Amino acid sequence: MPLFAIPFPAIDPVAVGFGPFAIRWYALAYIVGLITGWRYCLALTGRPPNLVARRDIDDFLVWATLGVVLGGRAGFVLFYNLPYYVEHPLQVFELWHGGMSFHGGALGVTIAIVLFARRRGLPVFALADIVIEAVPIGLFFGRIANFINDELWGRPSDLPWAVVFPNGGNIPRHPSQLYEAACEGILLFLVLLAAERQGARRRPGTETGLFLIGYAIARMSGELFRQPDAQLGFLFFLGSLGVTMGQLLSVPVLIAGAMVIWWARQKPAAAAVRR
Repeated sequence: MPLFAIPFPAIDPVAVGFGPFAIRWYALAYIVGLITGWRYCLALTGRPPNLVARRDIDDFLVWATLGVVLGGRAGFVLFYNLPYYVEHPLQVFELWHGGMSFHGGALGVTIAIVLFARRRGLPVFALADIVIEAVPIGLFFGRIANFINDELWGRPSDLPWAVVFPNGGNIPRHPSQLYEAACEGILLFLVLLAAERQGARRRPGTETGLFLIGYAIARMSGELFRQPDAQLGFLFFLGSLGVTMGQLLSVPVLIAGAMVIWWARQKPAAAAVRR
């Protein structure tokens, strides 16, 4: 091991074990992210323009959970490793081994938001703006879980904080999971919080569009340090820069975010209501 590399911390992926039953950090990350995000969304309903009630957020939690889990897993299977899962279909259900796609999860939650809003008679973007503000919380815990799970590590690096991952060979690598936790989680949360404090939700769709743009930029930047998935590698090259699946999937997210903000700016500001 090179002298400047940081050895990977010996963290057991199983947080709590009860005989044959085990609760893994990976699962806890999703649970904590969903519960913390739910509580944060409840707090946001008490701020103007009050277009969504607390009971709506309470009821939407189950929908959001299904959207995240089903969409995230389906996205990983379809976008990242379809041939493997065609040959091993039962492993689709082995979520404890990791393998979730944000873009698939985002699509799943988007479908859940649209269906739930129409069922309750809520403005779609009013609900989306609240839900989307909590997403960086889940992203933060998810990336920390990726680090603990010794997966999605970065490209080789000679920086002082490079880490030697057990599954990454005897090579110091960028701890790209931590980079993404900082950018997709903490930084994006603060950007959305600042917009919230400036009254962005009075124009429904603004927060949603801002998140989409912010996530796309953070993800495409983070992919510059992250090792491409072994089964995919670089999809193609733009000059000397290799393009990954994560970057490619983030392009329509960036475009959608810009379109949503443009649409929101054409609408009058929503008046505060009591629910």
